[in-house]
Amino acid sequence: MDTSIETPEVQSPAVARLVRQAGMTLLEILIVLAIIALVMGFLFGPRLMEMFGESKTELAKSMVQRLATESYARWTMDNQGKACPADVSEVAKYSNDKEGKDPWGHPMILLCGENVPEGVPGGVGVVSMGSDGKLDTKDDLKSWDTGGAKTE
Repeated sequence: MDTSIETPEVQSPAVARLVRQAGMTLLEILIVLAIIALVMGFLFGPRLMEMFGESKTELAKSMVQRLATESYARWTMDNQGKACPADVSEVAKYSNDKEGKDPWGHPMILLCGENVPEGVPGGVGVVSMGSDGKLDTKDDLKSWDTGGAKTE
């Protein structure tokens, strides 16, 4: 009667190879995760960037409105007798903004006195040059234009 039990040293080469390849290595798992991350980035990345751009536009709209209404009103109370501030940074101080820059880092423009376009309420206007940083383009955001611009 043969009662010998096969030990790993006595196994055939094919069985030994299967035993060694039973699991996945850490490197294989990391490669699969990297591929999944790339696919997800290509699928969802552009939409996330678009949403981020839209939020900057909404923030800029809010900033120009606030500067032209609330902050300018506070400035006039503290500067009786002055018609217009020297620049937007004087008004921006009243909204806890030190520099008067839009979300894209461009300085906003204050229009006051003779520079204000016809029909601007309150006699003061604030303009953000938008994402392109150029004045008089379609992405400009103006405090008197409640519709605002669309980003592309």
